Amino acid sequence: MLSDLLKWGSRRPSRSDSASDLPPPKGGEPVVASKAFPKFLSALSHQPEPPVVIDFGPVIGGNVAFLGERLGCKLFIEDLVSELDRHRKAGTIEALPAAIEARLKQEPASVDGILCWDFFDYLDKATAQALARQLVTLLRPGGAVMGFFCTTAVERAPFTKFEMVDEHSLRHRHHAGAGGAKLPLLNRDIIKMFDGLIVSDSFLLKSNTREILLRRR
Repeated sequence: MLSDLLKWGSRRPSRSDSASDLPPPKGGEPVVASKAFPKFLSALSHQPEPPVVIDFGPVIGGNVAFLGERLGCKLFIEDLVSELDRHRKAGTIEALPAAIEARLKQEPASVDGILCWDFFDYLDKATAQALARQLVTLLRPGGAVMGFFCTTAVERAPFTKFEMVDEHSLRHRHHAGAGGAKLPLLNRDIIKMFDGLIVSDSFLLKSNTREILLRRR
């Protein structure tokens, strides 16, 4: 199994000026304010038991430490971005949906939080719909899914590693993968493919990215 298991002890979209890009640090990797991330953390902190969290990104030591200290959670790091990159380089992108399904082996209604980051931007519509259905099945009552969705198509974009700086901001770090095209999804398409969840919060950033938090009642 390629994933790492780390165990520790509907409203309208709003444009938020405070959720825009902050000046990049000297290292050149921008720190970006997030409105959805603190709400994601708050949702999981109210679960009666230590939450179970799935992270679609790669292993980042700071994120492991942050979530362990903040939530005391059981964390599955699946690194689906690297899985996508591997299939694109190998010319086997048609096998990606089955590979994703095989990676997410958690029991139904056993997961409290899912960090999708911007993974859905790089998927074709059929793959995105299939993955969303699977996530809805995995999420338990009170659980939350957080995702970033582009609003305009991009012919080619690099992958990003999202590092947790604090409860309100994320550092956008370089990912060694080849990247690819980003495909926008309409709000109604996102709502439809996550049928069974509600849009708890939606924020439109100045970068024209939507941060969306979906919840199971």
